[in-house]
Amino acid sequence: MSCWETIADYGLRSLGIGERLLPRDNFTLCQQVVLIGSGMLWNIYFGLISLVSGFFLATALALGKASKVRVLRKLAEWVIFLFRGSPLFIQFFFAYFLFLSLKGVSPVFDPFSSAWLGAALVLFFNTAAYSGEIFYGALMSVPKGEVEAADAYGLSGWPRFRRIIWPTLLRLSWPAYTNEAIFLFHATTLVFFSGFPAWQQRGDALYYASYFADKTFNPFVPYPILAGYFILLTLAIVGVFGIVNRRLNRHLPQERRARLRLRRGPLLR
Repeated sequence: MSCWETIADYGLRSLGIGERLLPRDNFTLCQQVVLIGSGMLWNIYFGLISLVSGFFLATALALGKASKVRVLRKLAEWVIFLFRGSPLFIQFFFAYFLFLSLKGVSPVFDPFSSAWLGAALVLFFNTAAYSGEIFYGALMSVPKGEVEAADAYGLSGWPRFRRIIWPTLLRLSWPAYTNEAIFLFHATTLVFFSGFPAWQQRGDALYYASYFADKTFNPFVPYPILAGYFILLTLAIVGVFGIVNRRLNRHLPQERRARLRLRRGPLLR
């Protein structure tokens, strides 16, 4: 089988398109690259869905934590504390068995026991909690002079938040939020190893990398391939977020514009 045939057969296998059976022997490098790359589609899906939707909940949590209303403030604080204070793996584990229990109560909860919805929901709350704390810190760092200037121009309420506070909040929090986005995409590798089953072997990139490592007894081929895919994904995230960062800082002088740079350091959750 040529590499092009392998791509045709397994390029979209993680989505159920192509060959139903995984290769059993005589594993080629092309098979490993293609199947692990196919699984990356799930990692990208989980990351994008939870990041985009979690962005809005994170904003609400930041505003709630800064609210003068005690009920809203305490609710936001406890949501942030719960999802930041417990390991993501444990959150996946308990969420899966919770959804299984609810599934027995009503068929409405059937989709929640599947990874595409249940795991995405866990990642949604997890990244919202981390991002909410980042946004809260940026909200507290908004210069009072800008707020007072807005008051002087007669801006208050929603117009003041949308035109003054919100852009400054994003500008201050964007480098840290970029880091959170990278962590989130790396965390998607936990989905199929924490309770949510891979239906018909339609797993993510780590699922296929582990499959090849188990079958070949050689982890030094599939896992570096997996790492390579995530390095490329990280570069793509930094590039996209860098474009947004330049847009947020376009009004500042060139020497004052913060730039996103890749720095070596621990990437632990």
